Amino acid sequence: MNVEQFRSYCLAKGGVTEEFPFDEETMVFKVMGKMFALADVTVFESINLKCDPEQAVLLREQYPAVLPGYHMNKKHWNTVLMDGSLPDKLVKQWIDNSYNLVAARLPAKVRAGLDQF
Repeated sequence: MNVEQFRSYCLAKGGVTEEFPFDEETMVFKVMGKMFALADVTVFESINLKCDPEQAVLLREQYPAVLPGYHMNKKHWNTVLMDGSLPDKLVKQWIDNSYNLVAARLPAKVRAGLDQF
């Protein structure tokens, strides 16, 4: 998966916006204002994804390309190295999980609006 594929996959989800709140290189994807994924747009070496804390530890143990979230709360975020060692299907599944985890914590009225996208 390259940066454009990652970007397109994230933006195809309901209620998602792309922002650059930290600097001009770090693209952040938010669902209804809540962050679920981020990556460096110029040097696409890794992505950060939100993860259930127990699942995060299991993924780190199982996959060498999954590390505690860089510059993030390491309990809730993983950094996934985009070194080609992971199949795109698996990375997309983790993006979906991150999105769903964040969307599930949104107020019910806001979550209901996601179906309109």
